[in-house]
Amino acid sequence: MFSKTNRTNFILTSETAMASRKLVSYTITGLKRWSCVARDLPPVSQVKALHVYDFDNTLFMSPLPNAKLWNGYTAGFLQTQENFINGGWWHDPNILGATGQGIEKEEPTGWAGWWNEHIVELVELSIKQKDTLTILLTGRGEDNFAELLKRIVASKNLAFDMICLKPQAGPNNQTFTSTINYKQAILRDLVFTYTDADEIRVYEDRVKHTKAFRDCFDNINKDLLNGSSPSPRKPINAEVIQVADAVTTLDPIAETAEVQRMINAHNTAIHNGGHALAPLEIKRSVFFTGYLISSVDSARLLKLVSLPSSLPESEVKFLASNIIITPRPCPRSILDKVGGIGRKQTWQVTGLGSLESRVWAARVTPIPADAKYHTDNPFPLVVLAIVRNSRPQDANRIQNWQPVPAGKQIVFQTEVGEKVQLRIETEGEGEGEYGAFFINKNLKRQRDGPPAFERDSYRTNGSQRGGPYHDENRRPNGANGGYRGGNQNNRGRGGNNNPNNRFDNRNARGGRGGASNRANHRGRGPARGGGYKSLDDVQNNSRYANQGSSYQPNYDDGPPSYATGADSYNSSFPALSGGGGSGGGQGNGDGGLPYGM
Repeated sequence: MFSKTNRTNFILTSETAMASRKLVSYTITGLKRWSCVARDLPPVSQVKALHVYDFDNTLFMSPLPNAKLWNGYTAGFLQTQENFINGGWWHDPNILGATGQGIEKEEPTGWAGWWNEHIVELVELSIKQKDTLTILLTGRGEDNFAELLKRIVASKNLAFDMICLKPQAGPNNQTFTSTINYKQAILRDLVFTYTDADEIRVYEDRVKHTKAFRDCFDNINKDLLNGSSPSPRKPINAEVIQVADAVTTLDPIAETAEVQRMINAHNTAIHNGGHALAPLEIKRSVFFTGYLISSVDSARLLKLVSLPSSLPESEVKFLASNIIITPRPCPRSILDKVGGIGRKQTWQVTGLGSLESRVWAARVTPIPADAKYHTDNPFPLVVLAIVRNSRPQDANRIQNWQPVPAGKQIVFQTEVGEKVQLRIETEGEGEGEYGAFFINKNLKRQRDGPPAFERDSYRTNGSQRGGPYHDENRRPNGANGGYRGGNQNNRGRGGNNNPNNRFDNRNARGGRGGASNRANHRGRGPARGGGYKSLDDVQNNSRYANQGSSYQPNYDDGPPSYATGADSYNSSFPALSGGGGSGGGQGNGDGGLPYGM
């Protein structure tokens, strides 16, 4: 509050300043031009409070790229507007429209489960207050998102006075270099239009925006006090509330389909000419091939671990997720030997061992005993747990294996499979089937990404980051950097993301070179424009030919939960055809993602 003396000085200073400059006129009619809803605004004298709510991850839990589906670089690449002719993740309404089960199923239920219900309650209270103007303010583009956002908001019966999306140009033909500048322009218009409002509250999830808005209001009040404001009014009490965001993702099949469609549109635009960007495609990064263990059996195996009483459980990583075959994509000869992707194999635990109370493992044998199998280890074993910062490959150093009594030997079933993440790269002309499994070295050199995105990513804690490229409108966020959604677990970085991939590190990238691999062009023609991929583009892929459409590669970025035995993530998305390369290709390639859109 201002004392009588301060108020007098403020008025005198303002009058002196106004006499020497031209004032800006702020009107309700001008303010309405920001809104995409045709609703009459209340008179200035009626509004005593302004309540402004952000949409993405403040009011609505908008999906982010799945950190377990894409490698870390790609998660950031998808969100970088400059990488896609159509703008990428935050500029494509189909991504938001695919939330949950899609618009047709979600709209009748009001997108149940996709709201921050605490913020919804605050919005409802704001709407009920007769002297409060309630505004939804988002940086999403007006042209692409206005109708969709109005449908989403209407399904929740939230009657905002204004719904503001970022226009190509403002009401006075302003252009904006960033979402922050655009939002600050609206906030200033609100403050100087509703001059009788005593307070303004802004709810925002991104730390960078929160700070910028606080600075904006500080500057407004400073200008009002020193008489340099473009319009007279009393200083306003401003509060910017930092909202804790939550991370949500799309169904992995739907997400991959939408990204594939986005890439197809991008590549088609390039084919039509006038764009300097390169065509893109989705590829698979296979981190290792192994006998994958189900979450139920993992929980059973983890009960065999006996930790020292002095060792906190928080210092231990519980694994029990596989028996390694090869710490890389499996060569055809070995894959044939083990029966191919999807082949079931039963095992029995015969011994338990530990190394210096840092690594715990179970030695296993196949059932029947003469079953054909392969492992790059000296013998088949399951790494059960490791102390953090220990190396899973040290299980090979265990010398003292304690036999398990016959009555206590756990029998479990595995399935031959791969640990996989998807990535987006420029199309690889002349890239062999086996070589396509690996991240393009030239891509890594050309793009100045941090080395962290190329290191081992077997981590179950920490926030997913968006990589070196980002859409300014969406990234970076918060004290931790790039990825909006500070609670995102599983870093999902590209590179070898399983601890067992070090069992034979010398061979981790074997097989990429060689004329025979490089000569396998996978049938791509030089012509641009034909052969763009879709999820119904099922083709014959020799790698998975014997498995039909039932094979489900594992996109799990970590072991099952020790406490519950629940699978932390097992995607139902099938193998991409062509080994490593997939959708968005030019020419007449060998197909794309084998499910219909």
